[in-house]
Amino acid sequence: MYPAKYISIFPGPCVLALQPVVRGLIVVAAVAAAIAAGVFYFVRQGFSSRPAPGAAETLIATTLRTASIPDRYREMRNPVDCSPQVFDEAGAHWADHCATCHANDGSGNTLLGKTMYPRPPDMRLPGTQGQSDGELYYTINNGVRLTGMPAFGDPGDNDTASWKLVCFIRRIPKLTSDEIDVLKTLNPKTPEDLEEERQEREFLNGGPLPGADATTGHKH
Repeated sequence: MYPAKYISIFPGPCVLALQPVVRGLIVVAAVAAAIAAGVFYFVRQGFSSRPAPGAAETLIATTLRTASIPDRYREMRNPVDCSPQVFDEAGAHWADHCATCHANDGSGNTLLGKTMYPRPPDMRLPGTQGQSDGELYYTINNGVRLTGMPAFGDPGDNDTASWKLVCFIRRIPKLTSDEIDVLKTLNPKTPEDLEEERQEREFLNGGPLPGADATTGHKH
């Protein structure tokens, strides 16, 4: 044994060399534990899309999505002049391509939107409206992996239709009931919807009641 006066209080070179290895092992163990906990959670909860994501899952997903957007988009401004004509064009695009999931008013309260996983965000709230023009454009133009959001438009930073949609999204919190009614007329129609509209037009022009027997005039 060495006398106490010869024992150094500083770690030796071997201990110092092992410290990064130990830290690395701790990080790997923590990540492995987190993955195992996540797998256990999903196995116990199932993979149904009916329950809404929990607060922790939403926070993690939102943080990762935000971090995945390149920094230059955070300062990017919309190059399109958001004129009334652009609003009308983008509104027609929204009603035809986006409203099925996001709803005409941006609430996400649709048959598909209510059961998607994750849910479409409420476009009227700060979570969307607080994003920069470039961040909104990037999400529209590139989509979001592991969600129902596809990529729209041409790749790159100059897809005019996507920039026009940014104009429309900025207006969503201020949409009037009359504007929403106009959007409803532009939503995609099923064959049944088109037939019902045709019968209504015929009735308004003096034809039989919609759904009525053509020979008796009685509605079924």
